[in-house]
Amino acid sequence: MTIVDGSDAPQVAVFAGGGLVAGLVLLVRGFSGYRMAIRISDTSTSRIASIAAGEVRVTGIVEPAEVLLVSSLQSVPCVYFRAAIRESRADDGDDAVLAEEHAVGFRIRDESGELRIFPRRARWDVPLRFDDRSSALDGEPAGLRPRTGSLHTLADPDRETQVAQLLGLDRASGGAPFTSGLGGTLPGVGLFHGTGSRQRRYSEARVEPGDTITVIGRALPFGDLSDPTEADLDDGEVLGADDPEVAASIAHARAAGTLLDDPDEAWGNAAIPGFGIGRPTRAPELDPAARPLDLAAASEAERFERTFDIAPEQLVLASAADARLLVAFGTPEAAAGRNETTFLIGLLGAVLAIGSAIALAFVVAAGIQA
Repeated sequence: MTIVDGSDAPQVAVFAGGGLVAGLVLLVRGFSGYRMAIRISDTSTSRIASIAAGEVRVTGIVEPAEVLLVSSLQSVPCVYFRAAIRESRADDGDDAVLAEEHAVGFRIRDESGELRIFPRRARWDVPLRFDDRSSALDGEPAGLRPRTGSLHTLADPDRETQVAQLLGLDRASGGAPFTSGLGGTLPGVGLFHGTGSRQRRYSEARVEPGDTITVIGRALPFGDLSDPTEADLDDGEVLGADDPEVAASIAHARAAGTLLDDPDEAWGNAAIPGFGIGRPTRAPELDPAARPLDLAAASEAERFERTFDIAPEQLVLASAADARLLVAFGTPEAAAGRNETTFLIGLLGAVLAIGSAIALAFVVAAGIQA
């Protein structure tokens, strides 16, 4: 009995090979979802006001800290986004036009209090909020609002900044180009116009202020963070203290006696809350010829201190050397359920991979016999 007709063998081999690869990809994602679901389910939720040092799980509402991000594809203020543009090819493949992922530090609040989150090296489990395609007839998707200005925006902008934003005069950006995760800059105009009849898929996942999230990580005093100046953002552009060049510079400064242990002394005026926006909470050291700065009002000073100052003993949530911070969208039940679904799809992928492998084996055996 002939299992595979000789004329159909190449097509069967192609489909079987594609099914094998797709099944294995789904299986790997499924096991990743299984591990994430177990981690979420096996850790009990703690009230923020009563957490202790160690691994904890907290659930609450996202609140901004100092700054927010502006997402690539829909220009939405957020604390995290993952955006991608893929363009279809004539051979049924696709090319990555944009791959961008960024995060900034934020706060999470429950009914008992708030906690500062430092997202450096965090793992994000966030579903897509925008997923659409361009077409030859309708052009670009209606929901596409590409970012044309700065990646960052103030979480609590002053009146002048708000007016500038309303007028479309983002003074911080000057129409800066996109920074692509693929390495390089892509002009905002050319980035959103396809080539010929090619179709593009736009996708973006985000975490915005007001969203409910579940975070699992290591609670530790802020003063114990190994990289407090870096842990507040995660954009792949900041060099860590373990970078060879950075480590060499630190060693050289320490040997020369120029390495300062006091952050206030090292940063100077920049360490004064409110200094960067012209309303410092205490008098800065200025050149005698410089125009004096008005000190912030008591209400502003309190807000600046709360926003920018973190006491060394204050507990924060961050990644640890042995466990990455996990930020999952939604409540623990919703996040675990989403990852359990991913695991079930992974099991179906395993069935697909096994069936494809068997079909491929038959094709190979038939070719050998021929």
